[in-house]
Amino acid sequence: MADLTTNYMGLKLKNPVIVGASNLVKEVDNCKKMEDAGAAAIVYKTLFEEQVELERLQLSEELNQYNERHAEMISLFPDIEHAGPRAHLSHLKKVVESVHIPVIASLNCTFDETWVEYARQLEGTGINALELNFYSVPGDYKKEGKAIVNQQLDVVAEVKKSVKIPVSVKLSPYYTNTLMVIQNMYYAGVDGFVLFNRLFQPDIDLETEEHVFPYNLSHEDDSRASLRYIGLLAGEIRGSLCANTGIFTGKDAAKMIIAGADSVQIVSTLYKHGIGQITKVIEELNAWMDHKKYATIDDFKGKLSRKNMKDPFAYKRAQYIDILMKSEEIFKKYPMR
Repeated sequence: MADLTTNYMGLKLKNPVIVGASNLVKEVDNCKKMEDAGAAAIVYKTLFEEQVELERLQLSEELNQYNERHAEMISLFPDIEHAGPRAHLSHLKKVVESVHIPVIASLNCTFDETWVEYARQLEGTGINALELNFYSVPGDYKKEGKAIVNQQLDVVAEVKKSVKIPVSVKLSPYYTNTLMVIQNMYYAGVDGFVLFNRLFQPDIDLETEEHVFPYNLSHEDDSRASLRYIGLLAGEIRGSLCANTGIFTGKDAAKMIIAGADSVQIVSTLYKHGIGQITKVIEELNAWMDHKKYATIDDFKGKLSRKNMKDPFAYKRAQYIDILMKSEEIFKKYPMR
């Protein structure tokens, strides 16, 4: 049996399979089952500042809706403050205390000060690392992309100064130059990179003519962008690389590792196949390594990264030209009708 241990941001993991942030980890019992199934680490569900602020606004409206209904009654309820992130922190602390594998917190904020404030509070729960979820949807036509990147770099620098645990960033692939952004974030102190974020996208129900927000689970082929950038980055930066999105099987995990990933995060495959899928992913990865006679993860990690390949165009657009020149093969597989 192969040795699946790996290192992610200085954390020694028993295998490369990490459960990514989702509602699946809200329940302590689920987290224990994930640990029993073989998960090497768990990323707790993201603490969204916008959600906290929305809940605070809803509480305020509910408490004040009957105010001044009578001349002798200014308010019906006593002053009550919203608990803020306390419930999230309390649940997270229970998870940390209930499992014996590393727990990583995930954070997404709106304001620079809140990133730092919440990062400190999350660290106080005893987590092993922190993942900054940079989910940004531009809504201002006048704001340049450079300003968004610079703001994120400032956040990274301030958070790193404020906490002592490893910090990773979970990014989208939609930067003008993703490689430069990742390099600059590494210089700002980032310890690891999760590639890539699965963005929630709106849809329209044509019957009701309303916007709907369906669950946006990934599919098996959604891992291609992660594979490309993992292959481009492996060996070029010192930060840890974690592949995310579209990873369903042990073979998917093996592809990411041979491209250069230190670890992978899985979520959608657990929604579709259950927590027991963790065991299947690990067993399939182990079986593939045994078949290829790889004794450890390091024996093949990065073997097909750009840095270690003789073909300099494997991860570049020139490969697209090669595919076009072989287009007749596509017609053989999918004949015209």
